[in-house]
Formats: sequence, C-alpha cells, structure tokens
Amino acid sequence: MIGRLAGRIEYRAEDHVLIDVRGVGYVVHCSERTLGALPAPGEAAALWTDLLVREDLLQLYGFLTLGEREWHRLLMRVQGVGAKASLAILGALGADGVSRAVALGDWSAIRAAKGIGPKTAQRVVNELKDKAPGVMALDHAAAPPPPPEEGAGDAVPATAPAPAAPRPAPPQETPARAEALSALGNLGYAPGEAAAAVAEALDAAPEADTAALIRAALSRLAPKG
Repeated sequence: MIGRLAGRIEYRAEDHVLIDVRGVGYVVHCSERTLGALPAPGEAAALWTDLLVREDLLQLYGFLTLGEREWHRLLMRVQGVGAKASLAILGALGADGVSRAVALGDWSAIRAAKGIGPKTAQRVVNELKDKAPGVMALDHAAAPPPPPEEGAGDAVPATAPAPAAPRPAPPQETPARAEALSALGNLGYAPGEAAAAVAEALDAAPEADTAALIRAALSRLAPKG
C-alpha cells in the first residue's frame, strides 16, 4: 500500500500529475481542486495517496489532506460512486464541504458535482451521515505530510502547460470543531446529529471558540416546543 508520496512534480495534465520520487515516477490522479492547489512542475510536493487495485488496473489517487483521502475511501463504498465520481464530488466541494453536506443531510450540495444524480447524492448522505464526525476531526488530529527533503528527486523542466489559476483550498479543520464533536459525543448525542448541529453553528459563527460552539450546537439539539 502506498500511503504518501513526496518528491518533485515532473509534469501535470488535466487529471493527474507525475511525481518523481528519487528517480521513480508515479502517476497520481487528483481532483481538479487538488490539482489547482499543487505547485508548478519542477517544485516539491507531497500527497496522501490511495491505491486502487483491480485485475486490470493499478491506479494511484492523491489528496492534500488525510480527511480528503478518507472521504474518497468512504465515497467509493457507496453504490454508484466510483473513483471518477468521488473525485468529482471532492473537486466540487472539497473535504470540508463534503463533511458539511453529509452532516447536514444536504444531498443537493452533493448533487452539484458533475455526473452525480439525485439518487446517488441521496445515497451518499444516507449511508455516510454517521461517518462525518470522524472525518471532520481527522485533519485536526493528524499533522500534514512534511515537505520532501532537499534533493529528493531532481527538478525536471515542465513538459506540459500548467492549468489555470488554482482554486481556493478548502478551509482547514478547526480545533473547536473537533473538540465540540467530542464533547457532544460524550454527552450521548449520535455522531450524525452532533455533526449536523456543529456544522450549523459554525455556519452562523465561523470564529466561535469551543465553549461557544458547544452552547450553540446544544441549543440546536434541544427539543423544540
């Protein structure tokens, strides 16, 4: 299993890059969002990776964060979602956007990804709703991969044009969100309802600290009437 690559980008294409790692070139397929955030050919890069193994295929997929990679793996378990569809969803929403959409049950946000129909979008939300809290806290718990060491792969002149201006990177997981999810879980709330309440509270007050976030989430979880 190849879990991470760190080296120099030799070239980039519409749906993949080739990363030179100490003289070995790895073709890594990525979402448009990930490709847009990577540096230019000849520069150092590091990606978390997932290897798809089939009888007729060995294909690497690359991700900027552990959370993005985990969503890819989860999305691939949903009926009707293959690697192409998973990258389309992550490219459209980013890992943070997928977490929010799934936690809130907002299948219309998933539907916005290219090639994803309403039935597939609903299956994604229904089957993965309880997985959202764990993924939302993942990037907070794990440090990003360090940059490759100096000389870890020779810089190679660009052989393909760089894509258009990079898209904005998805927002990073905050400590307050992870701590609020943990606190609500300790209080006995189900992972899905806790994640939805925290996501709604963050939408209303993105800069809220842990205590304020917990209070706001609890107010949303309180029985109505």
